[in-house]
Amino acid sequence: MEYWPYLIAALGIAGGGFLKGATGVGAPVVGVPILAMVFDLPKAVAIFSVINLLSNIWQSWAYRKDATDLRFVWMFAAAGGAGAMVGSVLLALLPTEVLMATLAGVVAAYIILRLARPHWQLPRETARRIGPSVGFFGGLMQGAGGISAPVSVTFLNAMRLGRAEFIGTISVFFLSMSAFQIPVLVGFGILTLERAGLAILSLAPLFAGVAVGAWAARRLSKEAFDKVILVLLAVIAVKLLWDAVL
Repeated sequence: MEYWPYLIAALGIAGGGFLKGATGVGAPVVGVPILAMVFDLPKAVAIFSVINLLSNIWQSWAYRKDATDLRFVWMFAAAGGAGAMVGSVLLALLPTEVLMATLAGVVAAYIILRLARPHWQLPRETARRIGPSVGFFGGLMQGAGGISAPVSVTFLNAMRLGRAEFIGTISVFFLSMSAFQIPVLVGFGILTLERAGLAILSLAPLFAGVAVGAWAARRLSKEAFDKVILVLLAVIAVKLLWDAVL
């Protein structure tokens, strides 16, 4: 039996876990491309659907006291779950390349705005009003294109949330989307018992990475955390544009 592919996959998942532990997001950005390279894209998406569900159950519980604006959190998350279900249905109908390029442009415009006006912040009252719409759109992107971070992370970063509240909020959002996505993957035969078993085994390197990432992040100031998120968004924007072009 050839073990190298599984070792590479484990390292990729651990790297994604480090990013998730440090910022609350980003595990699929690192892990899915590596798993797709080792196996194939449907298998990578199936494995990460279970990883996302279980890791965000844990992270939502761990940061439950930090997501204090419960009405905002649950409306944002519920709308994301509904959007993910609709996006899964529309997946075959949407021009994916145009969608990815548009998302890349939105993220790039936000980064430019933040660099030009570093102290700009989306008021919380405004965020509460538009949160369900943004959540639904983020879920739609997750279902249709496999990635919601350009919408969800950009939105929460614009609110300038502290690290703990950011992680508590985004974890519930990701959990809601996973809960809606998994039945669809099972229905289409993409998520099988074998792939679910591999996902369970993947939790060991994932949580090892999460622990190291969380330890490192405790040494970050709020300003440094904000910059890390902006860098992550820039990487995501480049990846989206690359996928759209190629």
